[in-house]
Amino acid sequence: MSKLLNLIILFLFPFFFASIASSDTPPSTPITPTNLCKSTPDPNYCKSVLPPTKNANVYYYGRFSVKSSISQATKFLSLVNKYLQRSNTLSVPAIRALQDCKTLGELNLDFLTSSFQTVNKTTRVLGSYQADDIQNLLSAILTNQQTCLDGLQEASSAWSVKNGLSVPLSNDTKLYSVSLALFTKGWVPKTKNKVGTSSSVQVTRKQLGFKNGRMPPMQMSSQTRAIYESVSRRNLLEPVVGTQVKVNGIVTVSQDGTGNFTTINDALAVAPNKSSSTDGYFLIYVTAGIYDEIVSIDKKKTYLMMIGDGINKTIITGNQSVVDGWTTFNSATFAVVGQGFVGVNFTVRNTAGAVKHQAVALRNGADLSTFYSCSFEGYQDTLYAHSLRQFYRECDIYGTVDFIFGNAASVFQNCNIYPRLPMSGQFNAITAQGRTDPNQNTGISIHNCTIKPSDDLAANIGAAATYLGRPWKQYSRTVYMQTFMDSVVDSKGWKEWDGDFALSTLYYAEYDNNGPGSNTSNRVTWAGYHVINSTDASNFTVSNFLLGDDWLPQTGVTYTSSLI
Repeated sequence: MSKLLNLIILFLFPFFFASIASSDTPPSTPITPTNLCKSTPDPNYCKSVLPPTKNANVYYYGRFSVKSSISQATKFLSLVNKYLQRSNTLSVPAIRALQDCKTLGELNLDFLTSSFQTVNKTTRVLGSYQADDIQNLLSAILTNQQTCLDGLQEASSAWSVKNGLSVPLSNDTKLYSVSLALFTKGWVPKTKNKVGTSSSVQVTRKQLGFKNGRMPPMQMSSQTRAIYESVSRRNLLEPVVGTQVKVNGIVTVSQDGTGNFTTINDALAVAPNKSSSTDGYFLIYVTAGIYDEIVSIDKKKTYLMMIGDGINKTIITGNQSVVDGWTTFNSATFAVVGQGFVGVNFTVRNTAGAVKHQAVALRNGADLSTFYSCSFEGYQDTLYAHSLRQFYRECDIYGTVDFIFGNAASVFQNCNIYPRLPMSGQFNAITAQGRTDPNQNTGISIHNCTIKPSDDLAANIGAAATYLGRPWKQYSRTVYMQTFMDSVVDSKGWKEWDGDFALSTLYYAEYDNNGPGSNTSNRVTWAGYHVINSTDASNFTVSNFLLGDDWLPQTGVTYTSSLI
C-alpha cells in the first residue's frame, strides 16, 4: 500500500481498517480466506488459521475465529497457572507479572465467551450500541495481551518465564487480531452514529446531574434513605435538576469509627457481586481522611458508586512502583475493573516520587466507568486508562512522563491537566496512548480541558519541555479539542517515542484549541498528525466516541454530548 493511500485511510477512516481489495464485498457473500484475509492486519497469519472453505462468508469465518480464540485463551491461562504452581522457584517480580497475566487471561476468557454468544447467533450488521459493546471487548483482549507481555518485560528476573510465554502470547494476539478484524468487517456498521444522526450535525446537549460535587436526587428504599441521612452529610443531598440516581444500598467509611467501616477495602468486601445497571448502585460514602491502602475493585463488583468529601479531603494514597518490584499494571494505588463504576469527590495519589519512574495512581479497566470531580496525583504514569470505555469530568490530573496513558476509549472533559517538574534531563509527555491494532476503537479524547503547569513547574518553567503526547504503540490515537493550552506546551506539540516509530500509523489531531500553547504553525509534520475540522472532531465526542448518551445519564454526572 502506498504511503499516500495509507494517509488517506488514516485520515478518513480513523475508526476502521479496511482493505481496498475486499471492502466492497458484502459480509453475507461467500469469499475465500485469501481474499477475506486481505482486510486483516496480518493476511498471511490469517490465512494460516482460517479453514480453506470456498463457500463461506465473513460470519462463518468470524465465528470460527472467535471460537478458536476461546480455545487458545484457555490453553494460555492453563500455561500461566503451571508457572504459578512453581512460584517457589520464581522471583517476587516474576510472580507479580504472572499474576497480572492470570488476571488478564481470565478477563480475556470472559470477553471472548461474551463475544461468541453474540456472533454465534447473529448473521447481520449489528446496531451501533451492540456492535460497540463487542468491538470494545475484542479491543480490550488485545490490550490485555500486550499488558501481560509488558509486565513480563518489566520484571527482568522473569526472563525464563517470558521466553516460555512470548511465543503463545504472540500467536494468540495475532489470532485475536483476526477475530477483531472479522467482527469489524461483518458485524460493525460503517458509522457509529445513531440512526438519523449525521456526524456533521453539531448537537450540544447537557445532562444535568452532579453539580459542584453534590449529589442529584436518589431513588432508594425508605430504609436505605434513613440510613443514608443518618450517616452522611446533608449537603451531599442538595437537590439539582437531572436524572435520578438509583441506589440499592449504602455503607459509610470513616476513620473515626462512626461509620460502618474504617477502611475502603472492608466496605468493598460487603458490596454485592454482579449487579446489573438496572439494579441501581451500591454506594460507598468515604468521609474525609487519608486512607493509606491499595484499593482494588475486581470484575465481580459491578455498578458501584464511591463518593468522598472532596478533592484533597478524602485522599487514597499508596507508593508502589516499578523500581520497587511491581509491574506498571499492579503499581496502582486505586484499581478498578468492575463495570459501571462511578467515582466522585476524592483524591488518589501515588507518592513513590519521580525517582521511582512508573508509579500509577489510578488504573481503570472498568467498562462504562465515570470519574467526576476527582484528583489523580503522581509523576510518571499517573493515570492508566487501561481498556474499555471511560469518561472523566472536572478532574485534576498531575504528572510528568506519559501521565495519561493506556488503551481505553476515553474522554476527558472539562478537566485540569497539570504537568509537574520532572527529574533532571526528563521531559513531560501528557499522553502515551497505546493502541496496537488498527481495528481497535480506542483512543484518548481531551475535550474542553485546561493545560497549565503545576506550581513547581511554573516556578521552573524552562527546566523541562512539555509535549501533548508521544506514541507508546504503533497505532497511538489522541485528539485535543477546544482545550486551553498554556505556554507550557512546546510549540512542536508532540514528541517522538523512538526515531520514526509509528509516525505514519499514529493518529494525532487538534481542533479549535486556544491559549498560547495552541498555535499549530510550528507543530510536527508527521504523516499521522492532523489539524482537523468540526466534522472529524465530532467523531471523538462523548456521543460518538463513547456512545455516552446511552449510559452516562444513569450516573447523574454532567456531560456534554457534542462539541461546544
